[in-house]
Amino acid sequence: MSKKNVIANRYEVIQHIGQGGMADVFRAVDTILNREVAIKILRSDLSTDAVSILRFEREAQAATALAHPNIVEVYDVGDYKGHHYIVMEYVRGQTLKQVIRSRGPLLTEEAVDIMKQLSSAVAEAHSRGIIHRDIKPQNVIVMADGSVKILDFGIATAKGSMQLTQANNVMGSVHYLAPELAKGESASPQSDIYALGIVLFEMLAGDVPFKAEQAVQVALKQMRDPLPDIREINPMVPQSVANIINRAAAKNPQDRYRSAEEMMVDLSTCLRQERLNEPALVFAGPEKKPKPVQQEPEKARPDNKAAARRMTTGINTQPPGRSNKLLNVLLILTLVFIAGTAIFYTLAITDVIHIGGSTVIVPELTGLTIDQAKDTLQEYDLTLDTAATTYVLTEDTESGLIISVEPQEESEVEKGTVLTVTVSSGIGVRVEDYTGMSIAEAEDAIKNAVDAKGEPVYDNLTLNIIAEESEDDDPGTVIRQEQLEAGTLFKPKSAGEITLVYSEYPTVEIPDDLYGKPINDAVAELEEMGLVVRTSNRDTTQMSQEELDNLDVGVVVDVEPETGSEYTQMEDNYVILYYY
Repeated sequence: MSKKNVIANRYEVIQHIGQGGMADVFRAVDTILNREVAIKILRSDLSTDAVSILRFEREAQAATALAHPNIVEVYDVGDYKGHHYIVMEYVRGQTLKQVIRSRGPLLTEEAVDIMKQLSSAVAEAHSRGIIHRDIKPQNVIVMADGSVKILDFGIATAKGSMQLTQANNVMGSVHYLAPELAKGESASPQSDIYALGIVLFEMLAGDVPFKAEQAVQVALKQMRDPLPDIREINPMVPQSVANIINRAAAKNPQDRYRSAEEMMVDLSTCLRQERLNEPALVFAGPEKKPKPVQQEPEKARPDNKAAARRMTTGINTQPPGRSNKLLNVLLILTLVFIAGTAIFYTLAITDVIHIGGSTVIVPELTGLTIDQAKDTLQEYDLTLDTAATTYVLTEDTESGLIISVEPQEESEVEKGTVLTVTVSSGIGVRVEDYTGMSIAEAEDAIKNAVDAKGEPVYDNLTLNIIAEESEDDDPGTVIRQEQLEAGTLFKPKSAGEITLVYSEYPTVEIPDDLYGKPINDAVAELEEMGLVVRTSNRDTTQMSQEELDNLDVGVVVDVEPETGSEYTQMEDNYVILYYY
């Protein structure tokens, strides 16, 4: 990167907007096409790691192969001075996770609409042979118009591509992890569909279905615990929608939708009146092994009593039957140990848990206060650097609550890692774009602006108005605003300053030759100068006949403002010509 923060002589970096386990994300400007972009740059410490580079290249290849309105578009990929980068569409909005945290359960209609968009995007990826493998609300951007875009194909796999396994394996968030993936099986379209089902559950419940203190505990719940009934949590959800969740998130992949497209078709009709109360769809839970049947000890036959007595005396001193019971208990404990070891090994090689315990997963801190975050991090052997806390205005988060964490939540870090957080300093109001308005309209808009509670926004704002000569803009039109730029967040009632620069109105001198000139000629002369003119016929009802006989009719007898004075033609003023 150059001193001007320009990458590849094209992308000018504006600000750092995010960080993941592999890369940093920046907002930038494509100086050639003059558009905002997001640029993801592989961290320098990973630039020589073959597996990290492969994952990074996989993301670029996967996303570049996709063109869909609900998938973030990739524009360019490259390597600049040893830094691998991906240039993609910059999307303004909130993550779906942020929306759920700020609002709780979404309306059913809204959740279904979002899921239709997501399933459409996933169906397109699957049709190209690409499995996302990390579908979660954190990877979905919700824009102001309600449309969504899915991003982050960093661990996506294509059919026939090499799998990154064991220590180098990357798994999606354990809260959305399909049971078969937790067992170490390969990803498939059905594992993406399972994640979609969990996301739909979370949108309607306001939280994920399986929670625990450790990732391994969540993975075990994904494998063995039945999915909670969404209608017990949110009775407003119709059975038709609950059935979609139950089918998409079925434990057995064969019970799920055969494709994301099939799920999208089901979503498109689930809110029809005739489907709302359809029968509940129930699938079998995780398979359970039958309990060992405890056999009664075989009784010695009557004709072999002596032999049986000798065997009992020489081999077993326990009461009859007790020896077999002990063996059965030992057998059961052995089976449990073997099963537990298998599960532990599977989770270890899939990187859900980490042998040695030197790393931990960054817990969810968003929505907590600083003190709550410090208490939470103590349980994970992590530290919060409160001195480095950044405070920013937000659109919907109350003051004092955490809105982002670095390193990011659910990323893997070493124990003892120091984290930093960004905290909301309050709810702000987006500054309007006043350019193109008349200066009078802009002044009124600023004066009358209120927040969501109906309280005045700009009570303590200093408003500066400056006229500037412009041949390209209509007089009186705001051509520029300074200090408070359009789209920035402003804290209501706080001190601030804004300057509105408008195209100046023409200023002329009222001609001296108007008196005695025919009214129509005087009007034409002033209008040619760009002035607005009004005429007023003077009242003659109180005049004598002699005065009437001496009147000059149809000529200018008075002017307002006076002739010879400076006059500025603004949008709401005019020159008045009086005549008889």
